Amino acid sequence: MEKVYHSSFVNEDGVSRACGCPLLPLKSHIKGPAPVSDQDTTDIVDEAITFFRANVFFRNFDIKSPADKLLIYLTFYINIALKRLEGCRTLAEGTKAIINLGLEKVPVPGESGFPFPGLFSLPQSHDEAGESCHYYSFTFMFL
Repeated sequence: MEKVYHSSFVNEDGVSRACGCPLLPLKSHIKGPAPVSDQDTTDIVDEAITFFRANVFFRNFDIKSPADKLLIYLTFYINIALKRLEGCRTLAEGTKAIINLGLEKVPVPGESGFPFPGLFSLPQSHDEAGESCHYYSFTFMFL
């Protein structure tokens, strides 16, 4: 049997959370809602890209840490991005498709259109919903 790859981010000391999901650091030079990680380390986006080919084939994914929830959501988003690129014949068309995907509103837990009801906690406030939405949108930019 094949192995599901889990996130290595199991120690979340000092990491903020929104909707039960850790807001993990990202390798970025852009100021945003995510803390900045060292450029020489692996971040959650690196993990999602590295594990995508293996994890995308699994129907079931045993969640071992809250970071696995984020890994699942990022894997889902990579899949959406690849589907948007399927019909693109040129680099310009592909670039436009990905830019348009990035401009779409990212649904947060509890909203219609959120792909994983029950996986994430519902936001306890409008601020938590906003923080979650901003973090997901910012993270998706790096895929």
